Amino acid sequence: MIRGMHHISLSTADMDKCVHFYRDLLGMTLDRISPLAPGFEPFETVVGLRNVTGQVAQFNLGNMNMEVFCYHDPKPRLGERRPACDVGIRHIAFDVHDIFAEYERLKAAGVEFISPPQHIPPGKCTSCYFYDPDGNIVEMQELFEGTPVRPAFGLAADLQSKIKK
Repeated sequence: MIRGMHHISLSTADMDKCVHFYRDLLGMTLDRISPLAPGFEPFETVVGLRNVTGQVAQFNLGNMNMEVFCYHDPKPRLGERRPACDVGIRHIAFDVHDIFAEYERLKAAGVEFISPPQHIPPGKCTSCYFYDPDGNIVEMQELFEGTPVRPAFGLAADLQSKIKK
């Protein structure tokens, strides 16, 4: 039986930039960075690669776990910025409080946004998309009273106490 979502996983060509972005700018907790050593057959079988070297970082924030792989071997192909309509996992989303302040803070830090925050009346939320250092789309959303959008698991009570009227 599937019980729920556990984590998302990204791959980066520059672990330092990725850690700075997700830990220092977005506030995720970096639990650890571990080496990827060649010859660990169970891992290599799962990912379908051989002679793997690199690193993996483990992050968390609220109900979200994320791992970021930085492969040294085999050499990764660099990612490209693809539009939200392309097939595949297109974005990861963070619930925020005071989205306009977060937008200004991240924009001042050099984060590239697709647009400023937009209020979406039917969803009773405000949302915007931006890019991480590897071109992945990241969303910030702020939920308001009466939204049909389900709050993040574990944050529902906290959200209800902070939700704007």
